[in-house]
Amino acid sequence: MLTGKQRRHLRALAHPLKPLVQVGKGGIDDGLVAAVDQALADHELIKVKVGESAGLERHDVAEELAQKTHSQVAQVLGNTVLLYRADPDEPTIKLPAAPAGGEPDPEDDEQ
Repeated sequence: MLTGKQRRHLRALAHPLKPLVQVGKGGIDDGLVAAVDQALADHELIKVKVGESAGLERHDVAEELAQKTHSQVAQVLGNTVLLYRADPDEPTIKLPAAPAGGEPDPEDDEQ
């Protein structure tokens, strides 16, 4: 689970990124999941655009893609979903540390 501070860090990194995958009228199928999975393997942090023709709720798309690709939703803004999955071998994105001692991060309520 991402903390508020980690989400903010990822949003800052994602600002200049362009969407790599678009959800169209075909919705979420195996091909789309494979494309998102490959993009996450290549980049760790990606934007996915949810087209209006998809006819799907953007938060539902975000959660379903995150679940199917074992990634985390960093943000849903407009029709754009920001997904993050660290590379298991050589992560290139360094996230801020989570608070020690299991104390809740007050920034977690942010989204």
